Amino acid sequence: MPAIEVKNLKKYFGNVKAVDDISFSVEKGEIFGFLGPNGAGKTTTIRCLMDFIRPISGKIKILGLDAQTNSVDLKAKIGYLPSEPRLYDNWTGKDHILFIQSIRGNTKEAKDLAERLDFEPKIKVRHLSSGNKQKLSLILALMSEPEILIMDEPTLGLDPLLQNTIYKILKERQKRGCTIFMSSHNLSEVERICNRVGIIRKGKLVATESIEQLKKKKIYTIIISFDQTYSRDDFRFKQSKIVSATPDTMILNIKGDINPVIRKLGQYKLKNLEIKRANLEEIFLEFYK
Repeated sequence: MPAIEVKNLKKYFGNVKAVDDISFSVEKGEIFGFLGPNGAGKTTTIRCLMDFIRPISGKIKILGLDAQTNSVDLKAKIGYLPSEPRLYDNWTGKDHILFIQSIRGNTKEAKDLAERLDFEPKIKVRHLSSGNKQKLSLILALMSEPEILIMDEPTLGLDPLLQNTIYKILKERQKRGCTIFMSSHNLSEVERICNRVGIIRKGKLVATESIEQLKKKKIYTIIISFDQTYSRDDFRFKQSKIVSATPDTMILNIKGDINPVIRKLGQYKLKNLEIKRANLEEIFLEFYK
């Protein structure tokens, strides 16, 4: 049974189809990345998962329970990090931690997390930088050791060293059996820690792939320097696109089988040939064309 199961989810705001009939599942113990640019529907999906807003149709199950009818019970099992954390300006970090402990029980995790994230809990929120507010929000989401973590841009505003610390913490939680659903537009972040990724575009789920499958997408850039006159028409294959061309140099983008291009190049005398495999960002951008 999946830890999170979403079927035919729709959420419209007037004529805006924020989430338009998406379906996906997240397995127990998995780190699932939800990728897309601003306005793609990531945060709307997360708010539906948390039952903060209700979809116009579709079903959401978390840990086998209906996300709407069992909303209260589920919130006791979920650690949640919103995209825009709401904190009390006149409270210190410690006040927030004690408040969560009064609801979910005492835990040693808060102290350990504060040390690892270099967070001073005695300062009032109104004096905290945006990065420190993000640290506090992460502590509040993680401190009760939830079965499910739902996180909207978890490393937003954090420097690279702290981002690495968060990645390590999330991997540790995964080893303990925690299931993590995280939205992000940071492709290197997703590539580093996620097992699978869902790509959302204008409310539609474009693809759901494992990171390894995504890396294996056959997208290449070929830079060719000719040592003789060449014909552009020789390289107008269905899967190829001429990006630029000069009398002695051509740059091609190839989607799919590279062999027809290589065979054609064998008919020419070359000065130089460079073949680059697409990185995750280039593959991601290709989904949005």
